[in-house]
Amino acid sequence: MNRIKNKNIRFIKEILLIIAGVTSACFGLKSFLMPSHFIDGGVTGISLLLSTLTGWNLSYLIAIINIPFVILGYRQIGKGFALKTAIAIAALSLALIFLPFQPITHDKLLIAFFGGLFLGGGIGLAMRGGCVIDGTEVLALYISKNSILTVGNIILILNIIIFAFAAYFLNIETALYAILTYLSASSTIDFIVNGIEQYTGVTIISEHQEAIKGFIINEMKRGVTIYKGEGGYGEKKDIDIIFTVVTKLEMSKLQTAIRQIDSDAFVIQQQIADLKGGVVKRHALH
Repeated sequence: MNRIKNKNIRFIKEILLIIAGVTSACFGLKSFLMPSHFIDGGVTGISLLLSTLTGWNLSYLIAIINIPFVILGYRQIGKGFALKTAIAIAALSLALIFLPFQPITHDKLLIAFFGGLFLGGGIGLAMRGGCVIDGTEVLALYISKNSILTVGNIILILNIIIFAFAAYFLNIETALYAILTYLSASSTIDFIVNGIEQYTGVTIISEHQEAIKGFIINEMKRGVTIYKGEGGYGEKKDIDIIFTVVTKLEMSKLQTAIRQIDSDAFVIQQQIADLKGGVVKRHALH
């Protein structure tokens, strides 16, 4: 029963996130980017560029150009993702037709920043809801599986091509503002998807592991996991490997403590994109 209830709650949450994402993206487009013929990166940027050059309706272009990426998402990720993505893109197209958002400002810098902010916010919220309203990431994921390039490299290359076309067919100033819009949008997406408390996984190998473990548990109120290992360089001996998860804001405090306890400690850091379950933070007992 609880399992069904949790599933329904999660479904409702995803729907609300997608609705909020579509509304935010529509606001960014209609109130900022479209009136001044600004563009962004990705599939949305291609749609904006074509709309500016041809005069075709943006809502139709977004729906049509994203169709191949929905099909690709179905093959690469799954039926549920593709279905939600198709619905979200259709909802964005309809929102661009029916939602009565009006232009807010004619200041180009404000348009680039806030247009990217609301468009990126919409894309990020949709991603939190389990879909995308811009198919660039799906294409990048597909290409990365068949090449040596990473997803980030592919997205960067695609956007450079889009901005180059904008500079050639429109003008360099519009292309430069498009880069600002893209930077604003990508920063907002990263903030919404990962949050302010971006987590870092820290692996620590030290002869003073008890003191370091005690600091993490008692001073930082963080949970730790101990792995049993064996030294492979020189003399073989059993060692305890400490693993913990902290926020980026806490990383400096932990690094300082490790240096004070054992300046020769071997420390590995890795960014964690998502985190669920477990005891990340140990609450003090009252």
